[in-house]
Amino acid sequence: MTNTIRQAGRRQHLLSLLVIGFFLNVSVGHAAVDENIAMLDRSAKAFASVVKKAGPAVVHVRVEKEINGIGNIQGQNPFGFFNDPFFERFFGPGFRHPQQPQQRPHKQQAAGSGFIISKDGHILTNNHVVGNADTITVRLDDEREFKAKVVGTDPQSDVALIKIDGGNLPVIPLGDSDKMDVGEWVIAIGSPFELNRTVTVGVISAKGRNRIGINDYENFIQTDAAINPGNSGGPLLNIHGEVIGINTAIFSQSGGYMGIGFAIPINMAKSIQAQLMKSGRVTRGWLGVAIQNVNEDLAQSFQLDTVRGVLLTEVTEKSPADKAGLKRGDVLLTMGDQELAGVADLRNRVAMTTPGSVVSFRIMRDGKKKRVDVTIGEQPDNFGKKGMGHGWGEDNSLDAMGLSLQDLTPELAEQFGYDKDQGVLVAGVQPDSPAAEAGIKPGHLVEEVNRQRIHNLKELQAVLKKSDSIKKVLLRVRAGDYSQYLVLRAK
Repeated sequence: MTNTIRQAGRRQHLLSLLVIGFFLNVSVGHAAVDENIAMLDRSAKAFASVVKKAGPAVVHVRVEKEINGIGNIQGQNPFGFFNDPFFERFFGPGFRHPQQPQQRPHKQQAAGSGFIISKDGHILTNNHVVGNADTITVRLDDEREFKAKVVGTDPQSDVALIKIDGGNLPVIPLGDSDKMDVGEWVIAIGSPFELNRTVTVGVISAKGRNRIGINDYENFIQTDAAINPGNSGGPLLNIHGEVIGINTAIFSQSGGYMGIGFAIPINMAKSIQAQLMKSGRVTRGWLGVAIQNVNEDLAQSFQLDTVRGVLLTEVTEKSPADKAGLKRGDVLLTMGDQELAGVADLRNRVAMTTPGSVVSFRIMRDGKKKRVDVTIGEQPDNFGKKGMGHGWGEDNSLDAMGLSLQDLTPELAEQFGYDKDQGVLVAGVQPDSPAAEAGIKPGHLVEEVNRQRIHNLKELQAVLKKSDSIKKVLLRVRAGDYSQYLVLRAK
């Protein structure tokens, strides 16, 4: 009897513990869920706080341009400024005017975004938003409207500074785009499709995007925060509410958002904005060289241990580079104390350097490293206007590479714009050959073979006879005003 009572008591005690444990688990589970929800709530409120603080300084920019006659804008595109293919490529077919002649003057309108950076009314936006407008109207968050004037524009970077007459206006602080990492949260605010004060959230997808083909100087931040037509010129913010980029373009096959947007880093824009505010124009640094990226073949040919640096293919006479002693065939490894990531990196960094500054380069020359100090010059007004001509332009020595060569006679030199005995002329290129794949075309000029200067076929043959390999050759080929190093491999 006693044992039975004891067993019943133990069972009752065990049951009580199980019941208590159940309710404890339920309580703990609810507590965990509540904590997660609270964390999400804090995150949501953090985003909302950033938008509440920054939003009043984001503006809607409306521009107008008068079209005369049959659509000409002072002799430009007969279908109007805003019908430029640039707008259709990056801002959708909605920006494209019907291709119909206009019989009387009319006005075209377009819109974008911007943000206030000073209490007296300076606003940063994109050059393509305001650059050629007759009138610019800025609408603030509180619906007030102001006429704006252009302080200065920089088409090469697509940055513009405009000004409205106001006082004690809301401003957004500018952050440090260099400190942002891939994967960090960002917030875009603007007026896509003229829907004012639209907010989207995403992350930084990549940094240092170049060769997009939008601007001359590209170092874009890529983001998946939704950017659509009308977001151009608006701010890309970090979670502290600081501007780290100017939303500029989208990659799209439909004209709408596809998850890839590009913003100009604010550190690049700061330098440009300061110059525009001071003088209304941008002065860029100049080195005076033609350059190309280094691939694996070139790295071996120029005795580099890894694929890195920037190869000099031309050094302009009496340029800062020439005066400092840089030579064609040098490989620039570092600028200052930072390694060079490639052509775009060097171009951007030189351009952003104040003329007159002394910059130290670490270079590779003939397999040896050395330091060269260069006093950066001011970029000439006609910089970049000379092109490569029409691209990269019978000696059996290079038949395996698909090249037919001939001596440069005085008549041919005059015809192609070269000097007598400047090199060996490319007479023909076999389809699908190594030369064709490298982009060499008839009319181009071979000036070096395996780092040896040549002036005629006899010198070319002499260099080839001394070469270690007949299956690989390093050429410097000229097209118009510039030359490029190319490595050809026999198939």
